[in-house]
Amino acid sequence: MNKTPKYIFVTGGVSSSLGKGIISASLAKLLQSKGFKVTIQKFDPYINIDPGTLNPYEHGECYVTKDGTETDLDLGHYERFLSIKTTKTNNTTTGKIYQTIINKERKGDFLGKTVQVIPHITNEIKRRIQLIQSEDSYDIIITELGGTVGDIESYPFIEAVRQFRWDIGENNSLVIHLTLLPYLSAAGELKTKPTQHSVKKLMESGVNADIIVCRTEKSISDDLRSKIALFCNVDKNSVIESIDAKTIYEVPLLMQAEKLDKVVLNKLNIKNKKKSDLNDWKNFVDKLNNPKTTINIGLIGKYVELQDSYKSILESFVHAGAVNEAKVNVVPIHSEEVNDKTINNILSKVDGILVAPGFGERGIEGKILSIKYARENNLPFLGICLGMQMAVIEFARNVLGLKDANSTEMSKSTKNPVISLMNDQLNVEEKGGTMRLGSWKCKLKKNSLAYSIYKKDLVSERHRHRYELNFKYNEKLNKLGMISSGTNPKTGLVEIVEIPSHSWFIGVQFHPEYQSTVKNPHPIFVSFVSACIKKNNQ
Repeated sequence: MNKTPKYIFVTGGVSSSLGKGIISASLAKLLQSKGFKVTIQKFDPYINIDPGTLNPYEHGECYVTKDGTETDLDLGHYERFLSIKTTKTNNTTTGKIYQTIINKERKGDFLGKTVQVIPHITNEIKRRIQLIQSEDSYDIIITELGGTVGDIESYPFIEAVRQFRWDIGENNSLVIHLTLLPYLSAAGELKTKPTQHSVKKLMESGVNADIIVCRTEKSISDDLRSKIALFCNVDKNSVIESIDAKTIYEVPLLMQAEKLDKVVLNKLNIKNKKKSDLNDWKNFVDKLNNPKTTINIGLIGKYVELQDSYKSILESFVHAGAVNEAKVNVVPIHSEEVNDKTINNILSKVDGILVAPGFGERGIEGKILSIKYARENNLPFLGICLGMQMAVIEFARNVLGLKDANSTEMSKSTKNPVISLMNDQLNVEEKGGTMRLGSWKCKLKKNSLAYSIYKKDLVSERHRHRYELNFKYNEKLNKLGMISSGTNPKTGLVEIVEIPSHSWFIGVQFHPEYQSTVKNPHPIFVSFVSACIKKNNQ
């Protein structure tokens, strides 16, 4: 192919949370399976620089890339579907756009001109659309626009797309518009009017949708496709049904059945006779839909009311479950509901527990109590980030006998700060983008559980934290049975703790869930699920 890439823009209408990220990732998977080099980027219209300072209830999980960028959770879908590594250029926000323009204005780069949305903001958006090509040479670049058409925040992005398509000429780009076809049970039919209005709103901005993808809970009839095509200015083949699926991993197969990839390539004037190779993907979905056993894993966290808060963890369990041919029922447990009276009733019903990442002191004692239960009852345990830190506190209190052991995040006056602020964080005042972020090396101890899981002595994992295990307590912990099985080779930071006398007990300072994909499920999750299956069999 020509080194100049083709561009696909994915917009949304009628309602948020229709799954633009899944549709984008599914299309990219289909194109990748035909031999194209594809990447996806997400443009978010909110004014925050990134989601790093957002409450999980506001925006769901904050995903972290290998280069330490805090991003939208959709980048996790891109990596999980495509087995690619995203970076800072894969996610742009209105905040980043305006910050760049204001910094340029302060330096005098605009030579005294009035700075305006058009052309200055839209030019910066267009520059960022193409910026990702500077990292690598792609055949096709998919850009997902966050929000819905008609949102005031989205107008500059839609206008930039209009200009950009004009700049690069015909057959070099297309727009896919994802919309909702609501089903009215009283009338017993799907309604197309919201879709018509949404497409009309897009056209008012000077952008025509080339393909309409319709989210629906009922199949679309032939007549309905013709009606949508007529009113939305597209040919009938460009009306694509996206019916509700049992799992997001079925969506690429459903989109293939709808010939979305063929329609896209035809509209971009790309000739490709290679057949899609999705055999591995189909095998994965088959294992997912036909498990041989079922286990229950308790997810103990502070934000369990919103599933997106722990999106990567939930998807990692899906990947690990398929490998183990098991259905993993993740049981959400709010840490504030765990106490001496409720704990036996809550945790006696699960085959393992995962104590989730988080910040702040709310619900901490419930997490510590849950870890104590897992340790004393030989229940498989995985602690991630804050979960690992709570495991250290629990062990220090109940095994080392340091009853006031705590983290300086929760208690600055504790006499036994077994978890403390990292040295390089002591003088940090700004909250955004200042944690220990991105990929860091971890050296594993031979003859440890961690080593048997990874089967190598040096690994790289992604981080997002400010606090660490206080090294002056490390020797005491090791002596009484909680060993440090993974450390950073340069800083000595303890990355992994485990209890060898336990059936399966590991706490990790990093976030393994950020690197689990369909193609390469994370070994820690695979091993944890396997341990939970053994517990269930017992």
